[in-house]
Amino acid sequence: MEAQGYTVRKKVILPDEQQMLQDEMIAMCNDDIQLILTTGGTGFPTGVTPEATKAVIEREVPGIPMAILQYSLTITERAMLSRAAAGIRGETLIVNLPGSPKAVDEALSYILPP
Repeated sequence: MEAQGYTVRKKVILPDEQQMLQDEMIAMCNDDIQLILTTGGTGFPTGVTPEATKAVIEREVPGIPMAILQYSLTITERAMLSRAAAGIRGETLIVNLPGSPKAVDEALSYILPP
């Protein structure tokens, strides 16, 4: 994100534990962070990031994960396993990204403005 000109205000690594994820996302939203990008935790059977995201957001933005999925399917059929979510809480946009660094780069290259 920094290479794209964005200011990264916070990086956090958390276990795949729903309440911890929710608490951190809420804290970031309350700290006026405008964009939260999560990576990983969207797989199954253990991933809970989409559930944490859905519990925190006030309004869904389904087009973002749909666009990432559509693009990712042109790269790998395994993309169909994604359960990613996106939405808005207050003034903060929260987007779930895949877990692998390669897939994150691919998704961001597709959804970020050129």
